[in-house]
Amino acid sequence: MSTPPPLDAAPDQRLHPWSWLFVMLMQLRQFLLPLVALLVFGNRGDRDEMWSYLTALIVIAVLVAVSILQYLTFHYRIGRDAISVRSGLVSRNRREIPFARIHNVVVHQNPLHRLFGVAELRLESAGGHRPEAEMRVLRLDQALALEQLVRQRGQQAALLEDAAVETPAAPADDVLLQLGTADVIRIGLLSNRGWVVVLAMFGASYQLFPRGAVNDAIEYGGRQAFGYASHLHPATWVWVLVALVMVAGFWMMLRVLSVVLALLRYHGFRLTEHERRLTVASGLLTRMRTSVARRRIQAWTLRETALQRWFQRRHLRIDIAAGVSTDGERRDLRELAPLATPQACDALVQHLLPQLQWPPAQWHAVPQRGWWRLCLPALLIVPLLAAGAVWEVGPWGAVVLAWLPWSALRAHRTMARMGYHLDARYVAVRGGWWQRWWRFAELDKLQSLRLSRSPLDRWLGTSSVWLDTAGAGGSIALCLRYLPEQEARAVFERLNAAFVKRRLR
Repeated sequence: MSTPPPLDAAPDQRLHPWSWLFVMLMQLRQFLLPLVALLVFGNRGDRDEMWSYLTALIVIAVLVAVSILQYLTFHYRIGRDAISVRSGLVSRNRREIPFARIHNVVVHQNPLHRLFGVAELRLESAGGHRPEAEMRVLRLDQALALEQLVRQRGQQAALLEDAAVETPAAPADDVLLQLGTADVIRIGLLSNRGWVVVLAMFGASYQLFPRGAVNDAIEYGGRQAFGYASHLHPATWVWVLVALVMVAGFWMMLRVLSVVLALLRYHGFRLTEHERRLTVASGLLTRMRTSVARRRIQAWTLRETALQRWFQRRHLRIDIAAGVSTDGERRDLRELAPLATPQACDALVQHLLPQLQWPPAQWHAVPQRGWWRLCLPALLIVPLLAAGAVWEVGPWGAVVLAWLPWSALRAHRTMARMGYHLDARYVAVRGGWWQRWWRFAELDKLQSLRLSRSPLDRWLGTSSVWLDTAGAGGSIALCLRYLPEQEARAVFERLNAAFVKRRLR
């Protein structure tokens, strides 16, 4: 691994000489669909084919020129306390990124990067929707050396800020969790990631093929299949058997796709800790190496589906104060344990938060009165859907009403399991029944409190206390729901008193 130059006399540095190629490929990917449409549909009619090809060549030449100019005008300098980045030819920009403000470091390698021996480095801070700096691309050893430098300088700044907090230092390169191939396959088998591929295929087919062609193909194939089957005059049990085989085959296809996606994403998953900084490396074709300081973790979420619970597995996720990608690309460290035993997840939380007692010894339950509010949408929507189904298909449409008992059972069991825990250091909530979850955060990481009462809450005499942390995301909110009004106000006042006295970390 190469070593960066001395911090007090660091000269300006450039990107890798082949960086313009990767920038061009990234830009070409954005213009790929318009270029293909130009070449395919631009030659129709009386137009000369030469103009279509000439336009495409001009666009590619402009992209190459822009990529080369970006390479020539991009410079960065490693200072004592920050990284300085200069870019732009006409409009020149200069950004100073302090090491102490870098929340997340991402080293990204796709197959083409690995072929050239380079990597893409991204530096992220809190609150931004884009990285503070994107270095496309650096030599792999240079990117790893810069990542190590950010770790060291950020750790020194963290020690200065948290000098009053006594936390034992973690051993160097301590492996906290490592998943083998069998563990990754288990992730795929216990998840429903295959639906992503199925839905993407349907969406792509409707985009690529003419309107109505997909529906006509499905309708024609269904008629042919049912017409052939009707000539055989099968018995009822044969129809049932064929339906079961088709459902089982579709389920197996989803499992296979889920396993493939899990291998692409989590192959070689390794969670390590070095100088109070966590690093995750994973990926089969595209290798992703992300790291974050422990003090940047804002909230924690444990989840388990019914299938995972039967196999004694859970999923541990964190929220960090770094920007969330807007283009759907996985850029930051979010998963500490994609799949692990409950004991391993609890041990990991206890190791990273030694000052907390997890899991809590006691949970405060939520009163059961008003449990029906959780199934209120189903009570309003399902009868309307059933009426429409009966109008269209006859009495068999009333089968839709079978969803109501299940919705009522799920609402009752969900309310029975809801609870919260509050002490001098952290607050935690739990919920769910079929799919269970736990979410908690340190009181030092809270940024805002809100006491909320809806019209239904005023009728039932309940309130909810909403908590917010930096980088909060996901479908689970840190909220103490449906508490009695007096209890909710008491919890709000207690949290508010602790909130104003503590220093935001």
